[in-house]
Amino acid sequence: MGIIKKFRIKSFKNTNTILEFKNISLSYGNRLILDNINFKINEGEIFGMLGPNGVGKSTIFNLITGLIPPKYGKILINGHDVTSFPIYLRTKKFKVGYVPQYGGYFNDLSLYDNLKAISEIIIPDKNLRAQRINYVISKFELDSFKEIKAKHLSGGQKRKLVIALALLSEPKVLLLDEPFAALDVLTIKMLQEIIVNLQQESRITICICDHQARDLLACVDEAMILSNCKIIAQDTPSNLVKNINAQNAYFGDSFKIN
Repeated sequence: MGIIKKFRIKSFKNTNTILEFKNISLSYGNRLILDNINFKINEGEIFGMLGPNGVGKSTIFNLITGLIPPKYGKILINGHDVTSFPIYLRTKKFKVGYVPQYGGYFNDLSLYDNLKAISEIIIPDKNLRAQRINYVISKFELDSFKEIKAKHLSGGQKRKLVIALALLSEPKVLLLDEPFAALDVLTIKMLQEIIVNLQQESRITICICDHQARDLLACVDEAMILSNCKIIAQDTPSNLVKNINAQNAYFGDSFKIN
């Protein structure tokens, strides 16, 4: 039996929609990837996207960031139709941050020099730049690792670094692509704590995609499950694991929340 230990203690509830997909469809050649997808994410929410690899989770992130356009439908951020907006506008004007599953840093630069290099690109003010670097170093307890090259950091330290890099620009929406992949249990728990604390302290909206239900459902307010190009279920974790469609397509009948 798969048991999900409910990590989330207190949710920050806000009914203002910050991100919305309206009738989004996308194909690669003759292959349908997303079929008439509709969902909303509320401001200050931790939202999860579940599904097996290849089901379209990362594609949704690429649509949100503007890396690819949909074939049909609209993408709204704070009520603004951003479907045709380029990546830089979504990043700068609408404060969308993205943490990729792989990479996202310079291997041969130290942790500090990674932060310095990115901050020089996105933060014009020199004093503010230093403040933001010091903030994320303190926030993620990275001071002891400042001079270590990124390629020599542990898996957990690298995840902290890429999240810190994304937070330099003070995003209002933070996308985390498979953040728990290839991490040990203790590092996953540490990352879950970071995610929940970020939301509670900064009121940031966090969207996580993952294929491991146990890790994702432990730290989200709400999640949806993708299967066969569609959303088959969307609810709170405790309700989602009891959803018949979700059980048949993804969970089976052996998952429960403690």
